[in-house]
Amino acid sequence: MKAYGNTSFHNSKTARIIHKSLVMLGVVLCMCIVLCSFCLYTVAYADDTDTSASISESSSEIRDAIFSTFDYGEIDNSLKELFPDAQVKFEDVLSEILSGDLKHSFRLLGTFAKEQCVYLLQMEKKTLIYIVMIAMIAAVMNQFTGILQNRQVAGIGFYIIYLMLIALTITAFDVVLSKVEAGILAVTGFMSVFCPVYFLAVAVAKGSVTSVAFYNLMLFLIYGVELIIGKILLPVVRVYMMIRVLNFLTPEEMFEKFSELLALIVKWTLRTALACVIGVNLIQGMISPAIDTVRRSAVTKGAEAIPGVGNLLGGMTEVAIGTAVLVKNGIGMAGALICIALCTLPLIQIAATELLYKMTAVMIQPVSDDRVIGCVEAVAEGCGLLLQMVFTVGLLFLLTIAIVAALTGN
Repeated sequence: MKAYGNTSFHNSKTARIIHKSLVMLGVVLCMCIVLCSFCLYTVAYADDTDTSASISESSSEIRDAIFSTFDYGEIDNSLKELFPDAQVKFEDVLSEILSGDLKHSFRLLGTFAKEQCVYLLQMEKKTLIYIVMIAMIAAVMNQFTGILQNRQVAGIGFYIIYLMLIALTITAFDVVLSKVEAGILAVTGFMSVFCPVYFLAVAVAKGSVTSVAFYNLMLFLIYGVELIIGKILLPVVRVYMMIRVLNFLTPEEMFEKFSELLALIVKWTLRTALACVIGVNLIQGMISPAIDTVRRSAVTKGAEAIPGVGNLLGGMTEVAIGTAVLVKNGIGMAGALICIALCTLPLIQIAATELLYKMTAVMIQPVSDDRVIGCVEAVAEGCGLLLQMVFTVGLLFLLTIAIVAALTGN
């Protein structure tokens, strides 16, 4: 699998994370020593106000140093593929978050959403017109059924029209299904290049044990989403859609219970996956951060015990660690915003498609046959399942980022 890989690749990625985290910790400690010397000079020749200003300036220097150390090349390449028309750079999004100005990002997200709505209306307009025409023809044939002496001719004519309607609805649903599959792959692809950078920042801010533990968990989550949702649940939803439209082919609903069973399986699987991810994250958060906290406390207390410069060295270490936490949270929020953008576009498409088919069913209900109305409603019900799937995928990754940020924030 692309997201999880074999064991050797997984071990090499984990070893790379540990190596980079150790290098970053060494850089932070060296900067603390240099800044302590600078602050000693400041304390000797300046007053308390100047000392506070120098510490604030030192914090900015540490933030800029940590901020520029990370490599965002793979993330930028992924963003170019995901947003080819917009020049989105991860470093720019991160700078906006750290500065507190997100107007440009929200404006860009609104533009994408508007473009997707216009594109959806243009794409679905012809299909909906054809569906309404077929529904009207079926209604006319039902009115003339009593006039025809041979009712079999009318029945065969209705079946032909209904088969045309099935072809239209399944084709339209396959288009939506392909959009959902592309959206899920886009989210997992972005998270696969975002995780190394984010968990390297976690290693600097909290420790390597927490970073490696949650990094492995995130890799398993990416693999699970691609396997369970992408390879299993999406085909199940397509089968559900076909069963639903075939259920109305005869006056007796022969496959209704089977379709309900498939919908129940999809919903229970999504809820179970969400509960498992939340539970594993919380359990993992009880162990790994505590280990890193003990290790870091031992180092900090040992530095504070040094006569003369112990308090100053401990204070500057806390400033450096606090700055690393700020950068880590900024990287996590930037990744969360991009994940929200990647999920918002298919969510808008699916929700708009469901609404359009619901409105079409409302329009044709007074004049058309119940089986035709049920076929149109089946597309809306299938879109509802797809909507839950995309929402769950985005929520899984967002909750993981949020839990990691909360557990490694102090």
